[in-house]
Amino acid sequence: MRMRIMMLLLISETEAEGTEHTAPAEAWALNLWGSSGVGSDEESVSVMERDSVTLHTGVKTNQQEEVAWYFNDTRIARISGDISLICTDDECKERFRDRLKLDHQTGSLTITDTRTTDSGDYKLVIISSSSDSIKIFRVAVNDVPAARQDEKTKSVVEGQSVTLDPGVTKNPNDVMTWHFKETLIAEITGDQSKICTDDECKERFRDRLKLDHQTGSLTIMNTRTTDSGEYKLQISSSSVVVVTSLKSFNICITAVPGLSPAAVGGICVALLLVVCVVGGLAIRKRVCMQQNNQVKHQ
Repeated sequence: MRMRIMMLLLISETEAEGTEHTAPAEAWALNLWGSSGVGSDEESVSVMERDSVTLHTGVKTNQQEEVAWYFNDTRIARISGDISLICTDDECKERFRDRLKLDHQTGSLTITDTRTTDSGDYKLVIISSSSDSIKIFRVAVNDVPAARQDEKTKSVVEGQSVTLDPGVTKNPNDVMTWHFKETLIAEITGDQSKICTDDECKERFRDRLKLDHQTGSLTIMNTRTTDSGEYKLQISSSSVVVVTSLKSFNICITAVPGLSPAAVGGICVALLLVVCVVGGLAIRKRVCMQQNNQVKHQ
């Protein structure tokens, strides 16, 4: 079985170099995956369109290992020693358009800005000096409902509260992290929740963040215009393998319509004058009444 997988990698390598090969040979090699003698894991992954997803290998590559990724039986990425290759053929380039990222240290594959056409089987082949393994990720990219599209872009008036809802079912082992402009502002790990662990976050939000431990949703209270920007939620879920998805929310906080500071100052002065005049009239009226009473008693 090891020899057959090596043949598959060799076939893919000659394909990248432009050497002709027969499709049946590649199909024959691919059909051998999952046979006895080689460890195989399967994981089903469901993400929403436009999210990013990372398929983790769970290993660290070294100079003796071969790592190859296939999408629906077509090779899309490979690591061999210190060489990394992504989309060496036109079909792959046309389909993914620079949306694939390969971690050379771990071999993990990231698909950014996912589309429904990215749905399918992603097969990972790892060959090392000690063992061979195959992992299959069945990825389903779902359309974003109209309601969810509206949720990802929110506009509120300053002073109001806004809640960012992940829209997913949180699992006990999930790790959720919220970032604002690349700064970590909240985190849920198992049964532990953390909000604003650094001074910058504390200074910016000043106890105005609320985290729902059950759903992972983040609420910003008493919003300010400085809260406007992109909020990113990263969800890492683990079972046989680890899958990470990324959600982005754009928030726009608009100032409360009102007068300029100069106008507000003028109004305050005018109100003060009115108060003084009214107070003066009241005092004068009281004095006059006292004088009239004195005249009557005389």
